[in-house]
Amino acid sequence: MALSTLTARVDEKDKLSFDAFCSSVGLTSSAAINIYVKAVLRERRIPFEIRQEDSFFSAENQAYVLKSVKELRAGKGSAHELIETDDD
Repeated sequence: MALSTLTARVDEKDKLSFDAFCSSVGLTSSAAINIYVKAVLRERRIPFEIRQEDSFFSAENQAYVLKSVKELRAGKGSAHELIETDDD
């Protein structure tokens, strides 16, 4: 099987940390990247979840919002004017 080179630019500190990690588990960086490539091809997807965390939509915050809405609908609470701050 012919081999090919895959080149990627990575932050220098990240590369050093990655190399150190790979070494600590008995792999070369090349072997670790090959494992990743094989997993992508086998699973036909990125083998881990990629997402942007938005704390507003967290389960904890949504539960708090729903609880607050129920309390307001039950008459437990009061409306107030919007409080704006100048936090530049």
